[in-house]
Amino acid sequence: MIWKKNFTLPQLNEMGKNCAVGHLGIEISAFGEDWLEATMPVDHRTTQPFGLLHGGVSVALAETVGSLAGSLCVEEGKAVVGLDINANHLRPVREGKVTAKATPINLSRNTHVWQIDIRNEQDKLCCVSRLTLSIIDL
Repeated sequence: MIWKKNFTLPQLNEMGKNCAVGHLGIEISAFGEDWLEATMPVDHRTTQPFGLLHGGVSVALAETVGSLAGSLCVEEGKAVVGLDINANHLRPVREGKVTAKATPINLSRNTHVWQIDIRNEQDKLCCVSRLTLSIIDL
């Protein structure tokens, strides 16, 4: 397992309650040995004026799940901060919810690179994102 910190899903979700994560309805939904997953509703909080999932909100979801995953992979006394994120929006989403799954591409001593795939309720790929994190001392 890649995780260096002990955690539960309720603990992870409690962290996001009073910030943008909670406002957007993002919930950490599952994890495995080397991945972390989050869901987000497609509703009035997350769509753009034309009724489609907002691309910037998709990026916020990707950065949320990727950064959280990265923070769980570093030793105590270390933190992660974003260096770069990109996203390719492949398919529009009008309703329901989306699920983002973060998996590591590279976990080195000073940086992490994470792949985040966002899928709709039909399990169709809607957005792919790559997040680079820097490891810093607290």
